[in-house]
Amino acid sequence: MRVLFLQTYYWPHWTGLTAYARRIAEGLARRGHTVHALATQHEPSLPLEEVHRGVLVHRVPAPYSLSRSAIAPRLLPRLGELLAETDVVSIHIPFPEVLPATALARARGAEVFLTHNGDLVLPKGVSKRPLEAGYYASTGLAGRIASGVIPQTRDYAASSALLRPLWDKLHFIYAPVDQPPPDPTRVAAWRHELGLDGKTLVGFAGRFVEEKGFDFLLEAAPAIIEQLPDVHFVFAGEEQIPYEGFYDTHREKLEAVSDHFTMLGLITDDQRMADFYGLIDLFALPSRSDCFPSTQIESVRAGTPLVTADIPGAREIVKVTGMGEIVAARDADALAAGIIQVATNLDHYRGFHDVAMQTFDPRKTAEQYEDLFQRAIDGRL
Repeated sequence: MRVLFLQTYYWPHWTGLTAYARRIAEGLARRGHTVHALATQHEPSLPLEEVHRGVLVHRVPAPYSLSRSAIAPRLLPRLGELLAETDVVSIHIPFPEVLPATALARARGAEVFLTHNGDLVLPKGVSKRPLEAGYYASTGLAGRIASGVIPQTRDYAASSALLRPLWDKLHFIYAPVDQPPPDPTRVAAWRHELGLDGKTLVGFAGRFVEEKGFDFLLEAAPAIIEQLPDVHFVFAGEEQIPYEGFYDTHREKLEAVSDHFTMLGLITDDQRMADFYGLIDLFALPSRSDCFPSTQIESVRAGTPLVTADIPGAREIVKVTGMGEIVAARDADALAAGIIQVATNLDHYRGFHDVAMQTFDPRKTAEQYEDLFQRAIDGRL
């Protein structure tokens, strides 16, 4: 097959969406398919074309930006040029140009699949609401004319205003995670370097934004510290997000418990990220909204149990593996109780590691994408 992955950002940009797209692209390339990726040149130093792990990456300059999206006027014309040698276009959404890109690809005879990475959730503000409304309208129409839409869980899809009307187009496939296992020697050295030997480590990761609900973790921290005096919280990710002032808003709460917090910054190396999950004893996800965060898959595959807010999609991993606890969403007291429960019964939850490894096998995910794309090309959908 000749497959083109299309999204705003591709490697080396680092988000769950870009990691998801890259892993599928590389998985199909390893299986012998011709794979291209088209995205914006989000850093001027990046080449307009290069091969990365078997995928030919095409980039177009992005002179403008809107909220968290880079705007590249040359993106659709470049897509048109590449469609001459493309069987399937895989678009990872949210993606601002999803409707014209889908229409163009379908008009040129290519199959199009939209991989859903969560409904669009913009920061608060009246000015953001028209953007959301326009996005849902255009993406819904794109989903209707696409060959299919790929969400990760029925749980999230059933709650999604975007996906529910497209139910007959949905094909459910878990996201792939193929990071290496934690290196025990490196993990032990890192713990010692951070001065955290003998501590119970609660990890969390992602963008420090309202959507991720890290303020609930800050509110829960005093109660957790009271019950577990040796507890320490470790954050991996960007703190200062240009389009949100969330970190600054909650700086005082963080400073109040700063003796129990360590900020590691953004980690982009696969082995280092795997070692992060080996470093911590449990992973907390207190999100307000989170479709199916790959951080959770990374965590359980590394053998680290979860404490997860009871929200659509995000609760899936604990439900299918048993490797953690689901707690009431937006409830700092419930979050604290869940963290204490898991932290004091780690061996019990770690006992489900084999289930997690079997359930979230990246080879299985690549095979499912390959089969779906091939069936579309053959007219068997």
